[in-house]
Amino acid sequence: MAGLPTTMRAIDPAESGGPEVLVAVERPVPVPPAGAVLIRVEAAGVNRPDVMQRKGAYPPPPGAPSIPGLEVAGEIVALGDGVEPALLGTRVCALVSGGGYAEYALADSRHCLSVPDGLSMVEAAALPETVFTVWTNLFERAYATEGDTVLVHGGTGGIGTTAIMLGKLFGLTVIVTVGSEDKAARAREIGADLAINYQTADFVEQVKAFTGGKGCQVVLDMIGGDYLPRNLDCLGDDGRHVSIAVQRGAKAEIPIWKVMSKRLTLTGSTLRPRSADFKALVADELRRTVWPHVEAGRLRPIIDRTFPLDRAADAHRRMEEGDHIGKIVLTTGDS
Repeated sequence: MAGLPTTMRAIDPAESGGPEVLVAVERPVPVPPAGAVLIRVEAAGVNRPDVMQRKGAYPPPPGAPSIPGLEVAGEIVALGDGVEPALLGTRVCALVSGGGYAEYALADSRHCLSVPDGLSMVEAAALPETVFTVWTNLFERAYATEGDTVLVHGGTGGIGTTAIMLGKLFGLTVIVTVGSEDKAARAREIGADLAINYQTADFVEQVKAFTGGKGCQVVLDMIGGDYLPRNLDCLGDDGRHVSIAVQRGAKAEIPIWKVMSKRLTLTGSTLRPRSADFKALVADELRRTVWPHVEAGRLRPIIDRTFPLDRAADAHRRMEEGDHIGKIVLTTGDS
């Protein structure tokens, strides 16, 4: 790695806690093992799993860096053995198992996606985690197809805004729930067919009214807890429910007879612990099906706010306040 520094700035908290534990420290620049690349990070997405990791509720999987950050964008500056030499010097964004909150990060070469002209590094860094998550859960686990109506909770967060945009690109009718009228208006601007303010309306009644009593085909749920039985009420016959987070609790009581009578499918997943081979397969599928929309400018992430790496604590505070719309992104000063 001639010409590269040996140390870098990174956010690597020594203990769990509040946002104040996110302070910049010096760490060695990692060396790419076989099959991996070293990326000079220009921007890194901030995601709710990062907040959970900071609090000690979501430890990194075995072998992953203790440095948080699950998606990055930048230039490939070094290659591990077996990596195609043509990748050196290319602009990419990548899904990573950790290490994104730093000036340099490692990525499996198979998990990198090109950054086309016209896409900023901030925008590129906001894509991998949410696009991988929405694609695998909404389109693969839930089998959403053109003409389906889907309900997505958290409609103005990173997952929600991505689900709206991908849903519209692939012919879905998208209903979202949000926490204010301002967020409802923004969700409709982004493309939601119906945005329900859960503070003032019963989303179950709203979904039934919108669908003429038939219910929706898919619920993409990051809330869990007492939302789950209400979500089942939103689903029509042969509906599919996909759980991807449990913000209101990891346990729920459901009427099994309703699952049986409607022939419902309940499933869910987490992305970070999945194998590198699985993520490589998803990346290949995204290259074929989603990335043409990125290259043509039809898919651009909604950016809420950017913060320099040294202000990672402020980025986490912004996320925990819940007022953000779209993605929060850290920059290293080079983007």
